[in-house]
Amino acid sequence: MRLFLMVAAVFLLSSCSSDNKQSSQLDGSNFLNTSAEIMEGNFVYRLATEKEVYQEGGPVSLFAELEYIGDQEEITIYHAASPFYFPMIEKTRNYTIDFPINEPLIATILKKGQPLRKTYSGGSGGYGSEDKKEYVDFMKKIMNKQFPIGHYVVNGTADFFIKTNESSQKAYNLNAQISFKVESKK
Repeated sequence: MRLFLMVAAVFLLSSCSSDNKQSSQLDGSNFLNTSAEIMEGNFVYRLATEKEVYQEGGPVSLFAELEYIGDQEEITIYHAASPFYFPMIEKTRNYTIDFPINEPLIATILKKGQPLRKTYSGGSGGYGSEDKKEYVDFMKKIMNKQFPIGHYVVNGTADFFIKTNESSQKAYNLNAQISFKVESKK
């Protein structure tokens, strides 16, 4: 009898703790991280959204910054059309929203303490002829800056390199993550 009570007590306690764990995991999924800052070497990368919640059918306001904090007065970085990428995942549908970018080699001079800033201008995403209608409709809205209801996670990147001397270079790929929600109009 004593063994039965001990087994029953362990079972009840473990049931309660797993319920609490699941509840806290669900609460954590609602947490919105609206800004992030990453420092690597002589560079600081920032990614932010201006609001936690946006209205359905409208644009969102995101931006990225790259700041040089090294010893020189300025430094030249080399990158594609922009050093900043704003790919996203819409979590409720599990849709990936790519952020294609042209890839010419561009040189940009960063002055110490003066961040280079880029605002997300929309137009990301895409679809193919074999994609489902729901996915195509969703992507068309994203491409037209009319975000549908959802929970979005932005996996931002600053991707560039610097020349360390005439024959070598150092690549940087700074990553940060933020999130926001889009809700129905009230």
